[in-house]
Amino acid sequence: MTEESTLWKGSTSQWWHFRAYVVWLLVAAIIFTASTMLSSPRLISALLIPMAGIYLRWRLTKSTVFELTSKRLRRTTGLLRRKQEELELYRVKETTLEQPFLLRVFGLGNITVTSSDEKMPLVVLTAIPGAYKAREKLRLAVEAEQGRSRVVATSPESAVEPDSP
Repeated sequence: MTEESTLWKGSTSQWWHFRAYVVWLLVAAIIFTASTMLSSPRLISALLIPMAGIYLRWRLTKSTVFELTSKRLRRTTGLLRRKQEELELYRVKETTLEQPFLLRVFGLGNITVTSSDEKMPLVVLTAIPGAYKAREKLRLAVEAEQGRSRVVATSPESAVEPDSP
C-alpha cells in the first residue's frame, strides 16, 4: 500500500469575484458621497456595510480549498461550518481545461473533472491559478491511481459490438 501525499493545493482566485468587489466599492463611494453632501458624520458609519461585504466575499472565496493527493481530489468548503468532499482518483473519467479570455489574461483557468462517482459526478475548479500545471498533475495522478487500482475507464463509444451472422 502506498502512502498518500499532497501533489497540489489551491483555491479560486479572488479575480473571479472582481465584479462583486467593484459593486461593494461603488456602494461605499455612494455612502461616502452622501455623507459628505449631507454633512452627516453618522452616515459615514454605514461604510461598515460595504467593508463587511468585501471582507465576507474574500473570506468565502478563501475558504474553498481544493487539494489533490496521490489518491483523491478533496474540496473543502464553508466559513462557519466546514464540509469536505472527496473524489477517488480511480473514478475520474476525464478532465478538461477551459480558459476564457478574461481568465487567460490573469493566468487562470477552469478545470472540469467528470467522474463515475454518484455523489460527485462533476467537479469544477473555478478560476485556478496555474490551471494548466494543476490539470497536468491531476491527469498524471489519475493515470497512476487507475494503474494501481487496475481500473480502465470505458465509455459507450469505445464499446465494440460483436459481429452478427
